[in-house]
Amino acid sequence: MVTELLNKYIWLVQKFITAGDRGLSMEEIGNAWERKFGTSYARRTFNNHREAIGEVFGIAIECDRSTNKYFIPDSCSISDKDTGISWLIDTFTVNNMLSLSKEKLSGRISVEEVPSGRKFLTPLMSAMQENNPVEIMYRKYGAGQAEKRHVHPYGIKESAQRWYLVGWSEERKSCRVYALDRIERLTVLPETFAMPAGFDIDSLFATSFGSYLPSGPAQKIFFRAFGNESSYIRDLPLHHTQKIEGEDGDSMIFSIFVAPDRALLLEFLRHGPGVEVISPENVRQAIRELTAEMAGLYSGK
Repeated sequence: MVTELLNKYIWLVQKFITAGDRGLSMEEIGNAWERKFGTSYARRTFNNHREAIGEVFGIAIECDRSTNKYFIPDSCSISDKDTGISWLIDTFTVNNMLSLSKEKLSGRISVEEVPSGRKFLTPLMSAMQENNPVEIMYRKYGAGQAEKRHVHPYGIKESAQRWYLVGWSEERKSCRVYALDRIERLTVLPETFAMPAGFDIDSLFATSFGSYLPSGPAQKIFFRAFGNESSYIRDLPLHHTQKIEGEDGDSMIFSIFVAPDRALLLEFLRHGPGVEVISPENVRQAIRELTAEMAGLYSGK
């Protein structure tokens, strides 16, 4: 039921984005709805959907009283204002298109396999709307058995093809991150919790890399990228704080402001000899130790 509603919300948002500033009359919306879903579309139902879209996606559908047409203000800039919302809309839209055209486009579309866990997205979003805690059975990597956790779902984060639940653990008495593909069972509980004032998931991860909460103070890290890697990293930054600090021939110097962790070290190593960390020394040392450990695996010793 929740998945079906979300798909309808996404369909409505896409309709208004396509219409742009011209907007859509209630008659046009109703006709399009009937063609798509095979049922009539009452104004009251549409207004309920408008309100839900505002709550779920933060997107307002307004009415121009001079023309009696509905529109999304500055709809063409939604992707510029909020890349997270744009990504979510695009993901739902592409998934729907893939499902509908699986037979017609068989053998012509290739997508990377993403770990399971998406089935928990819709109940989590529903729980977040009502501020309901959830009970999960969670199996950490390396753990023999799943453990029961009671979590206040503060937010949902996507990183490196995985979805994560960010919330307050009643057992740990701290904010934790849970990979959705490691959840074996999820139950939305009837009681409610109070959200922390001013909570913002992007601010929470502002100085972290990937899906982990920062484990220490952030540092300004300088690194040099060579050849094609410099263009690649310039166009697809390693972190939202990335800045170009200088250019020298076929190389570029970048900086990021991050709390370094193992995930960041592995990201640098992913670029091989195309990237060199310049400073600080503790990050360079950590990479030396990691590369020495890797070299030992292939040295025959």
